Amino acid sequence: MFPQEIIRKKRNHQTLTSEEISFFIEGVTSGTIADSQTAALTMAIFLNGFNKEETVSLTLSMRDSGDVLQWNGLNGPVVDKHSSGGVGDKISLMLAPMVAACGGYVPMISGRGLGHTGGTLDKFDSIPGYTTMPSNELFAKTVKEVGCAIIGQTGNLAPADKKIYAIRDVCGTVESVPLITASILSKKLAAGLDCLVMDLKCGNGAFMANLEDARTLAKSIVNVANGAGTKTNAVLTDMNQVLGRNVGNAVEVSEAVEYLKGKNIDSRLHTVTMRLCAELLVSANLAANLAEAENKLQKALDSGKALEIFAKMVTMLGGPADFCDHQEKYLPKAQIIRPVYAPKTGYVTAMQTREIGMSVIGLKGGRTHPDQHLNYATGFTEFCQIGDYIDENTPLVFINASTEDEFEKASAELQKYITISEQKPELSNPIIETIGE
Repeated sequence: MFPQEIIRKKRNHQTLTSEEISFFIEGVTSGTIADSQTAALTMAIFLNGFNKEETVSLTLSMRDSGDVLQWNGLNGPVVDKHSSGGVGDKISLMLAPMVAACGGYVPMISGRGLGHTGGTLDKFDSIPGYTTMPSNELFAKTVKEVGCAIIGQTGNLAPADKKIYAIRDVCGTVESVPLITASILSKKLAAGLDCLVMDLKCGNGAFMANLEDARTLAKSIVNVANGAGTKTNAVLTDMNQVLGRNVGNAVEVSEAVEYLKGKNIDSRLHTVTMRLCAELLVSANLAANLAEAENKLQKALDSGKALEIFAKMVTMLGGPADFCDHQEKYLPKAQIIRPVYAPKTGYVTAMQTREIGMSVIGLKGGRTHPDQHLNYATGFTEFCQIGDYIDENTPLVFINASTEDEFEKASAELQKYITISEQKPELSNPIIETIGE
């Protein structure tokens, strides 16, 4: 087989065999297939699609490109959550310790920023000493002893996806249902999960802005994952505004820690976090129904157990032992932190969420090429939400920037991306619907 013939076949709208897909993924993993050829195939898939059988083959080939973890001797189910990507989405940071506090084990393998969305690993990279790429041994030890670990793809866990993921980010092939499905599930299936919940974002800040497109992706993930033996459902959630009050790497870590402490909790962020956690507890038979699950989760927060687990995870993976007590001492802080005010008073009625995410990239808090070094301190804090009243004393947001030029550019952009009107808008539920088997 020749890679160019496989690319040509998919370019011409033909169906690839499992053997052809396996051959190509083996070449990606070994390096015998060039990045340019990988980019060409992802573009062919983006344009011409994959059927269910091709997607299953791609997912399993990417899973089997490295180790598949086995969890023996745990006294609870192995579960995880994945988000399709949003602006201000720091739910993973709270969900893992919350679910662990309720009896689950969460070996979360996460990614870096993709397109306009922030990446969970980039957030953890803002914590001094935290190892996002530990050995499989340390990963397993942390999960078993603490209950959760949030890491990146090590060289032996779905290595093919790691390479393809970086290429997709910079060659315009992010928004592809089969590629997204295979990317997500290859990592999750390699982690040896019993249950998975998918947070599928929908709205102007999501990769899937259209509800029907979001449903299509949700059904693809649910069907492929359940077909591979991992109990999975998907929750469609609203991404027509930033999630929570902070957007950026270090500032989102700060908001997550505050959430686990029960401080400054944003209502929409809380609603989505609790629902995703509860869905996992029910799927894993750790709760009989959503109401019982949410009650257990609230107790885990109120007792401080979830915060304690987060702190232990940070320490075991190399971060400061007193990080949660003194996060302000450890997280990087931007040189410029100043408010931005709206040109008129009124209610926030809409925002261009994707463009807000792109503004973080302009602050060097996101990537324009795979190897770019990020400024973890930059971003937005105290971000307004739809329904908030804005006046001369209430800013839209505080910009955290490293230079005056970056501040001025972001300020002009945000005033353009946030809509202010006289009439107060109706507030919508951030949970749209749930899709199961």
